[in-house]
Amino acid sequence: MKLAFSTLGVPGLPLPDVLRLATTYGYHGVELRAHPEEPVHPGLDLTQRADAAAQFKAAGVAVLGLAGYARVAAPGDDEPVIEEIRRLLDLARDLGAPFVRVFPGGGTEQSREEADATAARRLGTAAEYAADLGVRILLETHDSHRTGAEAIRVLGPVGHRQVGSLWDVMHSWLGGEQPSETYAALAPHLGYVQVKDIASAEDTTPLPLGKGVLPLAECVEVLSRHGWDGWLCWEYEKRWYEAAAPLPDLLGPGREHLARLLNDSA
Repeated sequence: MKLAFSTLGVPGLPLPDVLRLATTYGYHGVELRAHPEEPVHPGLDLTQRADAAAQFKAAGVAVLGLAGYARVAAPGDDEPVIEEIRRLLDLARDLGAPFVRVFPGGGTEQSREEADATAARRLGTAAEYAADLGVRILLETHDSHRTGAEAIRVLGPVGHRQVGSLWDVMHSWLGGEQPSETYAALAPHLGYVQVKDIASAEDTTPLPLGKGVLPLAECVEVLSRHGWDGWLCWEYEKRWYEAAAPLPDLLGPGREHLARLLNDSA
């Protein structure tokens, strides 16, 4: 498996510094938080996009994906959501990123069936555009659809190869699902896996990998046992937890921890 980290852990850090961290600590790729607060977002012009892509290429680091914020099950009109996804897909194409992350984002005023149908309809429409660009849209296990069992209620009806899943191990665990259950549900659709660690279900402040309660060893073991060879991406949520320790100091030990888990599961 290949290792990446998310820029959610280094809010606003300039690209040269992000790439220096990746090469220094041996990460193969970076997941870019695609938000106006960050150096890379859909508002960049073509020259800026080309410059960002060139920086990644020169460093020998992959752009794993763009972490967008489109909410595909959210109440309201379809077109603004689909347009938001299209803008992310255009940016991914320009950067050479294979994946775009979207959230479910179902609302409490919807029925479960309505949220599922809304998400599937929008993803099915966006999938045709994604296919033209060679980029996959990944629905993250998050918020209203945090388990594999919930995500598959959307992914199954979509049934398009350009729409897949992003397994956030924290959310499936918070949803009460075992790693083997999540993998079984998502395996046909799995794009990549976000790893992290937290103190407890009540305290989700990010911790160094291996210092919390999340079943990372089980997740890696399940993936290895099934011969999955995709990406593990460390999503350290520093942006939302200012008191958390700085990520750069943790990247080296974090990579070593993941390497041990991979070695133990081989």
